[in-house]
Amino acid sequence: MKAMIIREFGAADVFESADILKPTVSAGNVLVRLAATSVNTIDMMIREMGEALPFSPKAPAVLGMDFAGTIEAVGEGVTGFNVGDEIYGCAGGLGDLPGTLAQYMLADAKLIAHKPKNLSMREAAALPLVGITAYEGLTRAGITEGKSVLVHGGAGGVGHVAVQLAKHFGAEVFATGAEGSQAALIEKLGAKAINFKTETVADYVTKHTDGAGFDIILDTVGGANLTNSIEAAKLNGQIATTLSFIELDLSMVHMKGLSLHVVFMLIPMMHNIGREVHGNILAELAKIVEAGALVPVVDEQRFSLEQVTAAHQHLASGKAIGKVVIDIN
Repeated sequence: MKAMIIREFGAADVFESADILKPTVSAGNVLVRLAATSVNTIDMMIREMGEALPFSPKAPAVLGMDFAGTIEAVGEGVTGFNVGDEIYGCAGGLGDLPGTLAQYMLADAKLIAHKPKNLSMREAAALPLVGITAYEGLTRAGITEGKSVLVHGGAGGVGHVAVQLAKHFGAEVFATGAEGSQAALIEKLGAKAINFKTETVADYVTKHTDGAGFDIILDTVGGANLTNSIEAAKLNGQIATTLSFIELDLSMVHMKGLSLHVVFMLIPMMHNIGREVHGNILAELAKIVEAGALVPVVDEQRFSLEQVTAAHQHLASGKAIGKVVIDIN
């Protein structure tokens, strides 16, 4: 089968086209004919850093995590899926799990779900990693109807899904973003846009919560921005973040009685623990999509499998609006 492989880690131009063996189905897995994959920030990190990351595959490797496609064969012990089913998931591209930058892949049946019927393959391939991350962050933070939710980075991959999910759960939703296309997308998705470049945390906490702070904060920016999340949270509030590589004084976390949740959605894939949770979340997301409450935003620029270098460069440029998707077949 045709695949894009890397023989060494580095810049976006390390990908090369190759003919490799098509996998054969095995117990617990399904063989998928891939239709599309999407590029996530973690894909670029693995490509750049390689074995400096504990979950990186060994070169030569096929990268790529998210996918949508059609089942071609079902392995022993797999139930609930049949040949010909259209599925989606985040199931490869790290450790010993083969990636999605190929015409076919083996996918653990615990990590997949039936594709939402009202999404195209391209749209479905954009959703798994960011959808699971947003869903996990909001549910771990105790999202319920009537809560006030602040999403940092509301126009980003995880952020734009989190805004829609929080609305679906009945929350009052606010999101930070830059003026222009980001703010426009946030408002279109049903949240109140906050210009983080012109409004201080104290200003928007006063403006939108009468100074009390937000019930839940989903911080998709993380790092140094966690100090803004701590400042914006109400007493006994909840913060979920996707990035916590930072040394931070937690004094105000203590003084405000905050709960801090770190969402690292790769853990079930890395350690083969609780993988069925991802399949269950994907199935739930499919229901939400089919109910009309969630639509992934896909960047309008199209890329073929051979153009994976350009796709990575486009995401890195910061000019993409929504998820960058690669067509496989």
